[in-house]
Amino acid sequence: MVKKVLIILCVLLPSVMSGADWGDGVVLDSVMATEAESFLRSMPDGLQARQERAVRSAVAGDVAPLAGVRVLRNTDVGVIDGVEAVNLVGGRYRLYKPAGVLDEKLPLLVYLHGGGWCFGSINSCSRFCMELTREARIAVLAVEYPLAPENPYPSALDCCVEAVEFSWDNASEYGFDRANISIGGDSSGGNLALATALRLKSTPVKMVKSVVTFYPVTKAWNDGSDSWRQYGGGYGLDSGIMEAFNDAYAAGGDVRSPYISPCNASLSQLAGFPPVLMINAEKDILRDQGQEMCDRLSQAGIEVAHIVLPGTVHLFITVPGQDAAFAESVSMTAKFLTGMARR
Repeated sequence: MVKKVLIILCVLLPSVMSGADWGDGVVLDSVMATEAESFLRSMPDGLQARQERAVRSAVAGDVAPLAGVRVLRNTDVGVIDGVEAVNLVGGRYRLYKPAGVLDEKLPLLVYLHGGGWCFGSINSCSRFCMELTREARIAVLAVEYPLAPENPYPSALDCCVEAVEFSWDNASEYGFDRANISIGGDSSGGNLALATALRLKSTPVKMVKSVVTFYPVTKAWNDGSDSWRQYGGGYGLDSGIMEAFNDAYAAGGDVRSPYISPCNASLSQLAGFPPVLMINAEKDILRDQGQEMCDRLSQAGIEVAHIVLPGTVHLFITVPGQDAAFAESVSMTAKFLTGMARR
């Protein structure tokens, strides 16, 4: 019988992950699987097909249907107890900090929302950002990056790189610990987190301490993997809409570029990459390419923790319904970032 988490690959130093208390694994396995099944039943019939058509229409020049999708995925949930939030740079960033923190320099996670590079916003990831802020007692900076297809690659990536540079340059003003700036994201946001870390790896100053990703896109094409074939329809992220997302973001560019598809980075390009925590859904089209990305990082000598949550499907970070997977992800991320901050 599987345990609560399937730790596929874990070569992080023991002080970071191995001391985590994983609790009653079998019970939580059952809860996560049951919640995922209920979540899928609650999804409106034809939702993914409608969203795919909206993305395809926008690529062809009619953005009206996609604008409607964006409105539905842009709901502000308010601020939870124990957390303070403020918008910066005209709403380009939203900074979350534990309430009452004055002079303490906090570790920072720069967070990038998912949505296939085409929709989603700082509102769609706010629940995760706030819960992580409260549990880990860190600062989180959510980024409102430009969306495709109106703003194809490299617009979003450039914005994310600028967000890390902004955090580095303004650490004293906003109470960040410069030595503990990490970057993270879910799905397309996970792709951007990996690509941002890759871009910044070659800078004279080491700005990124670690990377946290949830079911990231690491190959912006149909990779023909087992998980792509098995879970390409009816599991929260269909193959059709994923290919539409890829087309909208790459916009005819070279999808084999490691800055679009980080799994294509050579071992020499990955050398010196920051430590990575990757949490994937078991029943997800992107699961196997996440595994391959972790394998590549490990081959390059990079510290990696890859965790697959049994029974889960895509979307558990930003769309309510898979509460156990969400809570576990917050907890494991808090442990990881706290451990990294001690190093």
